[in-house]
Amino acid sequence: MPEPSILYCLIGGIIIVLVLVLTSAIRIVPEYERIVVFRLGHSQGSRGPGLVLLIPFIDRGVRVDLREQVREIPHQNSITQDNAAVSVDFIWYYKVLDPTATVLQVGHFETAAQGMATTTLRAVIGGITLDDVLSKREHINTLLRTRLDEVTERWGVKVTNVEIREINPPREISDAMNRQMSAERNRRAVVTESTGQREAAINVAEGEKQAAILRAEGERQANIQRAEGDRQAQLLRAEGFASALDKIYSVAHTVDPKTMTLQYFETLKAMGMSPATKFIFPMEFTSLLENFTKGNKE
Repeated sequence: MPEPSILYCLIGGIIIVLVLVLTSAIRIVPEYERIVVFRLGHSQGSRGPGLVLLIPFIDRGVRVDLREQVREIPHQNSITQDNAAVSVDFIWYYKVLDPTATVLQVGHFETAAQGMATTTLRAVIGGITLDDVLSKREHINTLLRTRLDEVTERWGVKVTNVEIREINPPREISDAMNRQMSAERNRRAVVTESTGQREAAINVAEGEKQAAILRAEGERQANIQRAEGDRQAQLLRAEGFASALDKIYSVAHTVDPKTMTLQYFETLKAMGMSPATKFIFPMEFTSLLENFTKGNKE
């Protein structure tokens, strides 16, 4: 009969083996992962999420992350269509859609994807001129995403986005671009200044025109008012003369003929005191004398 210590060691070993077997057979798969199961080398598809049981020593599981991933492609020297050397770096985003194809169709996916991204970048840049490379980033991003997606589709991977971060042209081209930008800014400044001067001149001319119109309108109103005043004054003078004549006429009807004769005598007296040698008597004078003499006889 074996000794108790040996029996305890045997039981302990069996327990340890059972724990190791259970540990290798049980997998806890989170929501964002899948396990591709190989049974004796044959693919059994993907399993998960949750609890996954594997047959010890027969099944083997490969974990695949389903979350969207981002990878950086460092600066790559490329030659444009017009033979200009540029350095471009970009980042690209991808997501695994088919875990089984990702494991079965490509080995070392990260390395393969990075190499494919660099060659695709050079191919895209090589078909575009330097001006388009510098000004059409969105177009280049679309081309890169489309071509990368065509390659990775058979690997069960979807390229979701590509973003160019920096484009470094040669130094001489950068200097020429800076000079061009400076000249463009100077041109815009001159255009803006000339436009401002033109608008200022237009505003001044418009103001002078409005002022001249207002002055002419003011003079016209003043002339109208002066003419209206002269007309009113002439009407008042005419009314005064008419009133005076009416008054004289009304008074003349009440004057005695003798009084008129005496007025003539006073006038003759004044004429006699003058140095003139000729005198003119109106024809009415004789009739006035007759009226005067008749009055005295009576």
